[in-house]
Amino acid sequence: MSSKFEINNIVEGTVTDIKPFGAFIALDEKTKGLVHISQISHNFINDINEHISVGDKVKVKIIGIDESSKKISLSIKATTPNNSNYKNRDTSKNRDVSKHKSQPKFKQPSSLEDKLKDWLKESDERQSVLNKRNKRR
Repeated sequence: MSSKFEINNIVEGTVTDIKPFGAFIALDEKTKGLVHISQISHNFINDINEHISVGDKVKVKIIGIDESSKKISLSIKATTPNNSNYKNRDTSKNRDVSKHKSQPKFKQPSSLEDKLKDWLKESDERQSVLNKRNKRR
């Protein structure tokens, strides 16, 4: 492992491969690291390909080095402010309901009592479906 990489260093790398669990970043000709999907953005990521692409140049912070397995753990979100995405490719996919014309299908419960009532109602409905299935057998 190259001695020029140390934990907490911020370096630039190139995305070489993307998997559902994260992205591999080339730090130099011989050294690669992994940015786990949880380290791409401060927000939840459903599809990593919406945030990063092969060939992208990215700033990453080295958050871990395992000398025995020669693995480097990286973070993109550690190099960005908490209130922004690393890359927002399609703003129409944002989850902000207020920007959509239609209203949400379900009213958000405002109290614990409302939440419990909703939970009990859903539970009763599920139990009813299960009971019907069992009667058919």
